[in-house]
Amino acid sequence: MRKEILNVFNILPKKPLNHKQVASTLGIDSPEMRKVVYEVLKELETSGTLKEIEHGKFLLTEQESSNLEGIIQITRQGRGFVMIDGRDKDIEIPKDKTGTAFWGDRVEVSLNPFARRPEGRVIKVLERARDRYVGVLEISANHAFLLPTDSKIHLDFYIPLSELNDAVNGEKVVVELLEWKDGKDNPTGKVVRVLGEPGKHDVEMHAILEEYSLPYIFPKEVLDEADQINRSISASEIKRRRDFRETLTFTIDPEDAKDFDDALSFKKLSNANVEIGIHIADVAHYMLPGTLLEKEAFERATSVYLVDRVVPMLPEVLSNELCSLRPNEDKLCFSAVFEMDSDANIMSEWFGRTIIHSDRRFSYEEAQAVIETGNGDHSEAILELDRLAKVLRNKRMALGGIDFDTEEVKFKLDEEGTPIFVYTKVMRDSNRLIEDFMLLANRKVAEFVGKTGEKKPKTFVYRIHDKPSDTKLAQLKLFVSRFGYELPKGSNEALPLLRTLLDLSKDKPEEDIIKQMCIRSMAKAEYSTQNIGHFGLSFEYYSHFTSPIRRYPDVMVHRLLAEYLEGAESASEKEYEYNCKHSSMREKRATEAERASIKYKQVQFLMNKIGEEFDGIISGLTNWGMYVELSESKCEGMVSSSNMLDDYYNFDEDRYVMRGSRKGKEYTMGQAVKIKVAAANLQKRQLDFELVTEDEEERPASNRPFKTKSNQKHSKGKPGRKH
Repeated sequence: MRKEILNVFNILPKKPLNHKQVASTLGIDSPEMRKVVYEVLKELETSGTLKEIEHGKFLLTEQESSNLEGIIQITRQGRGFVMIDGRDKDIEIPKDKTGTAFWGDRVEVSLNPFARRPEGRVIKVLERARDRYVGVLEISANHAFLLPTDSKIHLDFYIPLSELNDAVNGEKVVVELLEWKDGKDNPTGKVVRVLGEPGKHDVEMHAILEEYSLPYIFPKEVLDEADQINRSISASEIKRRRDFRETLTFTIDPEDAKDFDDALSFKKLSNANVEIGIHIADVAHYMLPGTLLEKEAFERATSVYLVDRVVPMLPEVLSNELCSLRPNEDKLCFSAVFEMDSDANIMSEWFGRTIIHSDRRFSYEEAQAVIETGNGDHSEAILELDRLAKVLRNKRMALGGIDFDTEEVKFKLDEEGTPIFVYTKVMRDSNRLIEDFMLLANRKVAEFVGKTGEKKPKTFVYRIHDKPSDTKLAQLKLFVSRFGYELPKGSNEALPLLRTLLDLSKDKPEEDIIKQMCIRSMAKAEYSTQNIGHFGLSFEYYSHFTSPIRRYPDVMVHRLLAEYLEGAESASEKEYEYNCKHSSMREKRATEAERASIKYKQVQFLMNKIGEEFDGIISGLTNWGMYVELSESKCEGMVSSSNMLDDYYNFDEDRYVMRGSRKGKEYTMGQAVKIKVAAANLQKRQLDFELVTEDEEERPASNRPFKTKSNQKHSKGKPGRKH
């Protein structure tokens, strides 16, 4: 809606407009949507895009004539879109005006004052999103090219033969950008690492990490420093800690876990209450500021979880040994300890450094068996913890917390890394038990520092999650109305609205689609020193305290909490805010890499199932076709409209349906369909599906898709490559 409103103002740049005039121009006559138009106008005024020249009348600001900067996205066809910092406006960049920019680069853009809609050209690249690119080499007698495997990279790289670094034709390699002076030319690069033969499991996993600039090899000097850490625990160190070694303590983790960074202790008190300790590995004790270990952990900021491996934030001597809370070993921890009554009310709390001795390592399956049968090791403690966790969960949900209960895709791989089958991870009581107590620790640690009653609390690292904008909620309501969901007028409070939608769609065919659209309407969680609360959890204060082995922000939280417990003054807000932004960026990259590895394995799983039929749900609609997610494996592929042969199909954006022009047959989001796997492109991580319909009548031959050989555009002074 922001884009459409700004298009109106760009067409009439000198004319003041009120919200009714804008709504009328856009064909909006609903009073509720007109109200949304007014709210968007006020948002655009606040951001500086519009100015209110008199009450209710807005005009495009003069700032639109100056150069702007933002992040560019470039389609495979070469068209660009620049997201402007601090504004809800995308600037369209024609194919021949993207300059020397790649997807994700920060660029400076000049606007075309004569364009009817926001349009411009890239003046210069201010900052590269990456400095290395992955692809397959194509070598001929006189030259070489890199064909990027990332579909976001819209051009091939020219590689001089002198810069091949012993790579051979057909190998997957990593290339560094050498120069790119003219956007009409191909960028020049050099091979900096040979990954190996495309299609091999390790090669592809390393390629994904390289694509997202995620290091997977520790420098030798970092490993040497880790090996020199003193592994003994001195008597003086024990004396300065609270000793939990005689208290029942255990861990509950996945069966295949190698590092255990959290443990629970349980003790019944004489007053009928219980003492529950949430013990977290004291990584900060071993990883000191200024060390090589610290610098490497900060740079990585997070562990990365690909389908077959963990790329850890810390070297193995720390993650799997010193800081792993293995059973029958004394371990140093940072702990949050709570006294609770039978209704999970917190009677007292304590935070500080501890020493523990885990009595037992449970897998989630073993703990679940205890919960279901009531029998097994430490059954009394586990059953009471499970009961209290459910009370905590119910309280959180009563306060407005949202539980999306999303499914996590997992793979069973053979020895070669090939997926044998795909399944979804199920959250059971044992998983939720751990989750609920970790949420409690994270919330209470954040409250301890932030909820002081002072005007300006001490600097801290919060995990924040903003509420959805009114515009996104309006779009969500419009979207779900296509499924027949009529929400009460004025139901614009985000939490009740989202929970109502999740409840109404439960166990219906469109449940997963509604759930995904609710998630997309929400902001992304991130790290910040500026606390705005956590919308999704409905917590006023929230942080990340419980996973310092795999998250750098948790290490920062441990350090700050330790300093403040000893009476230190507030830390530098500027320094920690920079660290928060860096950690948020690294987390986003890691998530994208994890999704890429899942997509790769999904495509690989279906490669030998070409022609087989599967049940699925329509998960997306576009002008060029529809996406279908398979019901069992959650693999997603594209059904091209050009291959829907029983009719001529067009995407009706207003009604959000694919509609046949001759027969009127319609396909909608969330609809169950049967598909046949048509093609699987492993290098591009793409799946092509065909619909299996009862009516096999083919459309006229003239409407069948056909291929043309595209013209190849030659670079100036270099061998030609198609864009």
